[in-house]
Amino acid sequence: MTKLRKQSKNPLHITMTINPMAKPRMTRRDKWAHRPVVDRYFAFCEELRLRWGNNKVPEAIDIAFTIPMPDSWSKKKREEMQGKPHQQRPDLDNYIKSYQDALLVEDGYIHHIIAHKTWDILGSITVREIR
Repeated sequence: MTKLRKQSKNPLHITMTINPMAKPRMTRRDKWAHRPVVDRYFAFCEELRLRWGNNKVPEAIDIAFTIPMPDSWSKKKREEMQGKPHQQRPDLDNYIKSYQDALLVEDGYIHHIIAHKTWDILGSITVREIR
């Protein structure tokens, strides 16, 4: 017997104003020797969990990371780069890993991800459920 899964009428669509952070490469030593990058990463994960709330992470998502532009850039360069693809380090897969590790104990049920990263004035993460 096949069970039909009841679909909600409104797909999930959340935008969180938070500076995305890529997952750093960690070692066993990071459990006791608190490197600043690892401490910032754990603080980012905690903040992301708080902002996410009780929402269930969908099994198919479209996720957009907007990376804040450096303060050192000129106004002209900021205007030119706003909305353009972020094509440098950190890599997109590290942003995805940090998102999944912050919100999920087991991420094996996620079967479809569309992701991209762009430049903007403020950093944010937008998650939309794919139907």
